[in-house]
This record gives sequence, C-alpha cells and structure tokens, in this order.
Amino acid sequence: MPESAPAPDPGFDVVVLGAGLNSLNLTIAFHQEYGMRSTVVCRVPVEMNERTVTADTVVLGKGASDEAMRDALVDLAAKRPEGRPALLLCNADSLIDFIDRFREDLEPDYLLGQVPRAMLERLADKAEFAEICQGLGIATPPTVIVDFSRAGEPDWNGDDELPWSFPCVGKAANTAEYSHLSFEGKKKVYFLESAEDVRDTVRRLREAGFTGRFLFQELIPGDDTVCRSITAYRSSRGKVTLLCAAQVLLGEHTPDALGRPAAMVTGSFPSLTDAAARFLDAVDYVGFANFDVKVDPRTGEECFFELNPRIGRNNYYVTATGESVARHVVEDLVLGHDIEQVVVTEPFLYSILPVRLVLRYIRDAALRDRVRRLARTKLANPFRYRPEGAWMKAYATVSGLNFVRKYRAVYPRPTDTGF
Repeated sequence: MPESAPAPDPGFDVVVLGAGLNSLNLTIAFHQEYGMRSTVVCRVPVEMNERTVTADTVVLGKGASDEAMRDALVDLAAKRPEGRPALLLCNADSLIDFIDRFREDLEPDYLLGQVPRAMLERLADKAEFAEICQGLGIATPPTVIVDFSRAGEPDWNGDDELPWSFPCVGKAANTAEYSHLSFEGKKKVYFLESAEDVRDTVRRLREAGFTGRFLFQELIPGDDTVCRSITAYRSSRGKVTLLCAAQVLLGEHTPDALGRPAAMVTGSFPSLTDAAARFLDAVDYVGFANFDVKVDPRTGEECFFELNPRIGRNNYYVTATGESVARHVVEDLVLGHDIEQVVVTEPFLYSILPVRLVLRYIRDAALRDRVRRLARTKLANPFRYRPEGAWMKAYATVSGLNFVRKYRAVYPRPTDTGF
C-alpha cells in the first residue's frame, strides 16, 4: 500500500515540554490540524510520547537541571532555519514556572503565550482566585484560608474550629509550592471527616515544613457528575477566542490524581463560559486556561474552584469536537491576528476509560442514556487517535484494563461525595 503524501510544511515548529498525556494531547492537536510532528522535550521518557506519530522526543535524563533543559531548548532553536518561528508550550505548573524563570533566554528563539510571573503566582493561588471571583460576582465554595507562614503567631487560625459541619475538603492554595513537600500521608486533595482529621492534617503540614497557604472548603455534595471543566484561550491582544465547557462523568481517584477528569461530555453551558470569559478579561489573562467548577445539587449554584494557568491535561475533549486548540495559539502568536470567538456547544464524549466502566458510575438514567448514544458515534480517546499505529491502540486497551483494576481498588462504587 503506497505511503500517503507528506503534509505541507506549516511554516513553524512546535516544542512541548513534559511527558505523558499532558503533552500527547497537545501534539495530537497540532498533528490533526497541521499534519506536523512536534518535538517533545522531557527529563524522563514516557513510551506513549516515544511511540506516537505526532511527535519526536528529546530525552534529557532524570537528573537534568533546569539549566540543562534551557540549554537543550536553545540548541534546538539553533538548528532551525533563521527566521522560522517556534511555539514553546507546556502543560504543568512546574514547567510554566520554568519557562517564566528563563523567559529572557527563551524569548529570542520561541513564541511564549503565557502570562508573566506576577500574574502566574496570583492565579495559581486558589485563595487569590476566590477573592477575584468574589469581586466579579462569580460563586465559589465557602472557604477558610490558613497561612502556615504565620504558624505559632497569637492570632493564627490553624487551630480554630471550621464554621461548617463535616465532611470538608482540604488542599494547598499553590500546587507548585506544595509539590516540593514530601511526607507520609500526602495527598493532592484531602477528604476530612472530623475535627480530628483537620488537626492531624495541620500537624503533618507543620512538621513537613509547609509555609504556604492551605484551604479548607465546605464540601459540595454530589458524585463526579456535578463537576464541570472549562477550557479557554485569550489572545495576546486581549480577545477570548475559545471557550469550551464539559460535564465530568468520572474522575481519577488515586491519591496523586484525585479530581483529574477521565471522562467528560461537552455541550452548551452558557453561564459557565460567560463567567470564564469575564474572569479572563478582568485579569487581562493571556494564553490557555482551564477552570474547575462544581454545581451544588442543593441549589444549582455553579461554584468556581480554581483556574489552572495552562490548557489542562485532557484538552483533547475540545479538539475532538472539531475545534482544534492548536488553531487558536497559532493564529494569535504565529500569524499575529485574532480569530472570531468560538464557543463550542457540540456534544461529544471524551474518555480515556472503557465506556462500560464510565456507565457503571453514572447514576442518573437520562445522563446514562445520553452517554450510550454519544458512545456510538461521537466518542474520542486520544490513545485511539486514528493515525496512530498498533502500539498505541494496544496501549488504549491495556490502559483501560488497568483503570478497571484501579477503580475496583480505590473507588469501587459511586458515592454521594465523590470520595
């Protein structure tokens, strides 16, 4: 069978930092839209990035310093024809921080579509995010903020009783800062069932040397289906060009990945996309953003939890609808103009899980029927991206079976809290 003709040269290059699904979904978007192979630069290789048809991988080694990564990027740039533009993208908080720290070294060779450090620090902090939302009339969950840098001061509130009943949720205000800590029982999100659980968490954080801010929030009841995800892009000229919202069907439930969506369905969510656009305009945001939201089943109120200053791990849920996330950053930074705003309303089912597994956790009959219908004709799994070879398709099957085992162990049936 003859090989297909190579795609036309798009006239620019794409370099994505980091490994795993975080980068794979981005390289798929550029391959699908422009027929191009991106370059993935990472410390530790993940086989999906080395096997994909959408990228070539540059491996730095586990112990590579940030300076070594910077030098590798500069060396890559030196190999490009003079004047050829290149986008530098990433999809993890630590890598966003890396790009910002080395901005002066990288800007001569790469197009960087990210907000500056001061705004990154402000928006990455969940406490700051809640304060901005309140000023815009956007609902957030009731929250108590504990500043561990003030631990031991007479008026420190870390030992105070919380003003609501249990259970409640605890999490660090700044994920990047918290990620450097290591201690027994560490979790991304804490499900706290008593005052004793709160005191124990505070004690562990103090003993680990945590000096950041930590949030305790009233638990909004409901399983994973009350969660929403919003992906957006706001251009360097100040125009929101992309808005896409989805209902989460099932999230991951292992301690290090709790809250990470694994199956979603897109659709029309005008109140969510309107609020997201207002927020981005208010803070003069630039680049991709991802919002986490929960709908309170008691009141119907849409509570915004946080903004991730990146596109989000599961961004293929947008591209799968036919609206490539790649187009927005290329039109903005490479071609230098804004496109008309796209608000995605096309219903599509995104899942890295077997559909049978997802259906097992959906308790609403109407939603379950809707998912079954979409699964027949509008189902997207990045591991089953059509141009991929046999290895990736086999990986999709093996990964699905592994997820079945994981859910049996850590979340065997849906609960009223999602924990």
